[in-house]
Amino acid sequence: MTTSTRPSSTQTNAASPHSANSPHLVQRLGLFSSTAIVVGSMIGSGIFIVPAEISRGVGSPALLIGAWLVTAVMTIIGALSYGELAAMMPSAGGQYVYLREALGPMWGFLFGWTLFLVIQTGTIAAVAVAFGKFLGVFFPVISSSHWLLRFGHVPVIKIGPMSLGNMDLGLNTANLTGIIIVLVLTGINILGVRLGALVQNVFTTAKTAALLGLVILGFTFGRNPAAIAANFGHNFWQGASWHTLHPVQVGVGGPIAMVGLLAVLAVVQTGSLFSADAWNNVTYTAGEIRNPKRNLPLSLVLGTVIVIALFIAANFVYLLVLPLQGDPHGATLFARGIEYASEDRVATAVLQQIFQDAGAFLMAGAILISTFGCANGLILAGARVYYAMSRDGLFFKSTSKLHPRYKTPVAALIIQAVWTCFLCLTGSYSQLLDYIICTELIFYILTIACLFVLRRKRPDAERPYRAVGYPVLPAIYIGMAAWICIVLLRYKPQFTWPGLLIVLLGIPVFAVWSRRGQAVAD
Repeated sequence: MTTSTRPSSTQTNAASPHSANSPHLVQRLGLFSSTAIVVGSMIGSGIFIVPAEISRGVGSPALLIGAWLVTAVMTIIGALSYGELAAMMPSAGGQYVYLREALGPMWGFLFGWTLFLVIQTGTIAAVAVAFGKFLGVFFPVISSSHWLLRFGHVPVIKIGPMSLGNMDLGLNTANLTGIIIVLVLTGINILGVRLGALVQNVFTTAKTAALLGLVILGFTFGRNPAAIAANFGHNFWQGASWHTLHPVQVGVGGPIAMVGLLAVLAVVQTGSLFSADAWNNVTYTAGEIRNPKRNLPLSLVLGTVIVIALFIAANFVYLLVLPLQGDPHGATLFARGIEYASEDRVATAVLQQIFQDAGAFLMAGAILISTFGCANGLILAGARVYYAMSRDGLFFKSTSKLHPRYKTPVAALIIQAVWTCFLCLTGSYSQLLDYIICTELIFYILTIACLFVLRRKRPDAERPYRAVGYPVLPAIYIGMAAWICIVLLRYKPQFTWPGLLIVLLGIPVFAVWSRRGQAVAD
């Protein structure tokens, strides 16, 4: 992996007597399966909902597409850059390993800590509960308002520009369904990475076909002359000039600030950039991918390009079928437009516009397939990070052990499932995910900065794949991500400071765990 004279943590672990006598991760994932993890983890429910929020933020068809183009550029550059790190260090844990090796154990731990506490488990909880809510379209008894056991309500707590609380605690039929999905998929992934990959391959193929079907139907049968007139031609560029100012509310209930083109595109990345997130999850499973030095970077690039192309095409379809601007009190789907689609379900409105009432059921079915596959990919990948952390003495000791028969990190999967189910019960996952947006970007910046650090620290290390466009493209990514963070810190503090506090809380935890690990080693 490297020609450095100092043995890395990975090498040390691999050579220990304990690991030599223990089960090892088995390389059973090929290029198709690893690409399916990329695609399946990226396509959740966001692409079907988020365009409404972006449209309200930008008020322009050109800027709606522009927001997704910014996401496309950043995601593909990120994948190209991660490819070099993945091929250089094809170890379980992926991004955690890159940060540890380039910047030190604390930075790897802070990433893993935040991933476990919020990013991975919160996303799994959100996706699983979304599955329950859309299953309610077919079975109305499944609803977030149908309570089985209600513990109470946490009132709104305002701290400066932030608003915390305002959530119901307890068990309803929607989050119960989400919990069942989490437990079932955890069980499947305990039974072997091959079975987990099979589920991933089937559902990723199905949901990619469903999204492609939405695009084809929209372009062939959904074209609406009134929507085309409202969204294209000279109207396409309306509100997209460099001189146009856009209203942005500062914090929760704060004043309205007027911002320019670059700032508003940065603000709405909270929707588009993170609808296309989780493409990096495949790096967590590097220890189980066949020929990882080739298949990892290839799957990152293939997966992100496929998804981004579908996402941009889907947004053009939305503009072909519905006007971007609408009336929140409109009586019809067309009158409400993309901006005010009922409950922000833009894709549902598009299919209803084409197929009438049957469209709602078609879209609900597509989202069920999409969320099920997305949850499976996140569950499969996330546990490998905690497994890698534990092998470094930075997580619960039991999570470093593999199932003797199935060669899967069974304890890591179970601990992940328990915390995810807790988040489902509290309903806190939605707020936590909002709070962590800027923090995720900071970890992406740090990881891509690892390219520069390792090129300097380990110039002779084997690099089967070198990042395309280095150093220009990685530098562009860092600049774009830094700009988004600065804008969010200024205009959306409720999405930034809480996440940074969660990360900072990990520093004393790292100190305690490091001492424990040192004491055991001594």
